[in-house]
Amino acid sequence: MDAYAAVVLAGGAARRMGGVDKPARTVGGLSMRDRVLAAVADAAPRILVGPAGPVPAGVRLTREEPPGGGPVAAAAAGLALLDPGTPVVALLAADLPLLTRAAVGELLDHLDAGHDGACHVDGDGRRQTLCGVWRVAPLRAALDRLAAERAAGQPDGSAAPLAGAPMRALLAGLRVREVPWVGAGPPPWFDCDTDEDVRRAEEWAR
Repeated sequence: MDAYAAVVLAGGAARRMGGVDKPARTVGGLSMRDRVLAAVADAAPRILVGPAGPVPAGVRLTREEPPGGGPVAAAAAGLALLDPGTPVVALLAADLPLLTRAAVGELLDHLDAGHDGACHVDGDGRRQTLCGVWRVAPLRAALDRLAAERAAGQPDGSAAPLAGAPMRALLAGLRVREVPWVGAGPPPWFDCDTDEDVRRAEEWAR
């Protein structure tokens, strides 16, 4: 598969790191955010969802509603900037410093006609849903469904029904291809939630 877009989610609160701008922390001399964007350098467009700040050339910046509203709200904000005909989107957390173009390519290769998305799974079989690629049409439909369900359950008619929604609720009903990582090197889905995680990523990146 050649044509795909990328949405990188960088709006988390990083509570276990004291609220710092986690994606801006460096691993191997580059910020984690820029490492993820480099892994999808061939995507068009590349969209970063997070606080305002400098971004690499050609990357579009947007923000979820409300700010800090979680990955589903951020995914919705990113997809809102895609052209209607965009077939596939890589949906990625911004704290995956070991992600590579080869790992993204592996996911794209596994996205066949029988599935709505493909994501890596870890050694325990847990889906790494923010290290995946998704067909845009069913993902948009899932966002609309979830927004309607959550709005109906909020008597005040919340203007931001996707705030705080879990990814598992978004992906419920989608046909997901689970892709174990069998390539050389560290797992591409390794995310950095703590200072110790960053230290481990630095060792792997050497």
